[in-house]
Amino acid sequence: MTDNASGMTPPPGATAVLVLADGSVFWGRGVGAATAKAGEVCFNTSLTGYQEIMTDPSYAGQIITFTFPHIGNVGTNLEDIETTTPAARGCILRADITEPSNFRAVSHLDGWLKAQDLPGIAGIDTRRLTRRIRDGGAPNGVIVHAPDGAFDIPALLKQAQEWPGLEGMDLAKEVSCLQTYEWSETAWTLGQGYGQLKDPKFHVVAVDYGAKRNILRCLADLGCRVTVVPATSTGDDILRHQPDGVFLSNGPGDPAATGTYAVPAIKQVLDKDIPVFGICLGHQLLALALGAETKKMHLGHRGGNHPVKDLETGKVEITSQNHGFVVRDDNLPEGVEKTHVSLFDGTLEGIRVKGRPVFSVQYHPEASPGPQDSHYLFLRFVELLEERKVPA
Repeated sequence: MTDNASGMTPPPGATAVLVLADGSVFWGRGVGAATAKAGEVCFNTSLTGYQEIMTDPSYAGQIITFTFPHIGNVGTNLEDIETTTPAARGCILRADITEPSNFRAVSHLDGWLKAQDLPGIAGIDTRRLTRRIRDGGAPNGVIVHAPDGAFDIPALLKQAQEWPGLEGMDLAKEVSCLQTYEWSETAWTLGQGYGQLKDPKFHVVAVDYGAKRNILRCLADLGCRVTVVPATSTGDDILRHQPDGVFLSNGPGDPAATGTYAVPAIKQVLDKDIPVFGICLGHQLLALALGAETKKMHLGHRGGNHPVKDLETGKVEITSQNHGFVVRDDNLPEGVEKTHVSLFDGTLEGIRVKGRPVFSVQYHPEASPGPQDSHYLFLRFVELLEERKVPA
């Protein structure tokens, strides 16, 4: 509808507002739950997969701006979710939610947002907001859906300014599982849904810092029986399962904060010289355990169209990404080498340890939503498991 740095009175028809910590006010039409949520306002450039994005645990503490205008066109269903309880704070849309037109649709996106207690705002100039985020960094903000059109802007501004922000925040514990469980579900196929692992060849322990389900499915697809353990698991907790390899999952928040308990556990695993594979937050935590450093990015990477170059092969992959922190590449420890870089901004996208079965990437090779260029990384991990597996 409109944005106004000083406007306190909603325009006619406004039932939602986004208030940023700098005083910017964006009016719009409310969708989803009639509630208020504070968080970091980011944007995602993916053309599809809004349900997978909204249920990605890595979005904990964030309000997602969708740059693609047609949100809701395939409805929602019970299968395209990455976690049962979404950790995102809400969504920002250019247009009203599109009516669903897909044979797999079970419910309207608006009804799904209500059921998940997620507020949304439509009618926003998302291009302008995206440029604001691009130029000034991801701001803190509050999104409010109030059907009666009553808003206390000064109070909302104060709430946005007082929200602590993601830097220094450990969110992995909030989205991780609470107890160990076994995972055997494999990839979805048309007409059959998800499958089940029949004859496992390997046993992988996945440390859940906010794991997406499709990552676990990718491992199961390649013959891995997966034991998922909580984020706070110690090295002894992980190793007592006698895994062939260890997977470090994606997740939200500041890696340095999560690292206070995760790094000692990872170091203990590394001492055993078994294959280790990390994705996203798991990549950052592995880097910290190896002696590297992380930092908050001015502008994070979120979307399904990010080009990444493999420095060994020269191949360029189009990748799916969602991160606001990055591993510093100017002081990598001896023995740790850079394997992938972003062609958007040159930031570090992958590392490996020379002479050891240990590697990680910043992006999301599980492709949920796509693209699928990076599926080979799961094959690489399984090849390491095969090489290191002790004969029975």
